[in-house]
Amino acid sequence: MTTPVQESPPAPAAPNDHKSRALLLDLDGVLLDTRPVMRKAWQRVQEVHGVALPFRDYERHLGRAFGDIMQRLDVADAEAVRRTYEAESAATAHLAEEFAGIVETLHAFVAADWRLGVVTSKHVDRAAPLLARLGCPFATIRTPAGAGRTKPAPDPLLLALVDLGVDPACAVYVGDMAVDQESAARAGVRYVHAAWGYGQPTAPDPETAASPKELLSLLSAKQLLEGSTV
Repeated sequence: MTTPVQESPPAPAAPNDHKSRALLLDLDGVLLDTRPVMRKAWQRVQEVHGVALPFRDYERHLGRAFGDIMQRLDVADAEAVRRTYEAESAATAHLAEEFAGIVETLHAFVAADWRLGVVTSKHVDRAAPLLARLGCPFATIRTPAGAGRTKPAPDPLLLALVDLGVDPACAVYVGDMAVDQESAARAGVRYVHAAWGYGQPTAPDPETAASPKELLSLLSAKQLLEGSTV
């Protein structure tokens, strides 16, 4: 009996013009499913601070910095709420799970000489342990703890590309929320929407990948062109 040979996913396009390529990724909803952690943390906020807003109200603003979300929700004593939320997030971090196929996808890009970075609105103290679980060599991690404005401003994407030494025209940002799409547009960076994440894309309709494996196919089939952000 012959054992069927499984096809390997196509490798992403490697740079062939001596220009470095960069793949930047959001964390929540793209690399890891952290919704169970966030839900638990918000429940704790409700219990400790008497916040009546349901989790879905918080979730609507994912992608923005925590302080920005508190301001938009008109939550009082935001600093105390933040401390409670972050403490509970750290205590329940084990509930986060990597999305199927994401680790293999990341390593395929590394093997094809793409430079990898993370741009997230999660504080570095909570982001770093989660990213370490993926075992992937991210060359830069940009969080609200760094310089510049937070998403949807273009600053974190542009600063990440400065870290990597890559031009915006040679980069892709993978996100799952409207703020990710806006940040990429303002930075002049090609955007791919992660349909396996938490949010919906906005107009104009971006390229969309249904899964990490499809992201590999998308970026191997359609070579980035210098000067193009689409």
